Amino acid sequence: MTKNKTTLLILLIVLNSVVLLGQIYPEGVPPFARIVNIVFLVSSLIYFVLQIKKGIH
Repeated sequence: MTKNKTTLLILLIVLNSVVLLGQIYPEGVPPFARIVNIVFLVSSLIYFVLQIKKGIH
């Protein structure tokens, strides 16, 4: 696995953790949680689409 791919996966895991903690403990959600949710969802979508395209070719 390349360094860039590893870094991207670590970033997605951290964002996923923040999103999950917001779902488990909504009272402790930081004010930027909405932005983190959107960034995580868009980043995940882009990553998965790129992986699918890479696998097809």
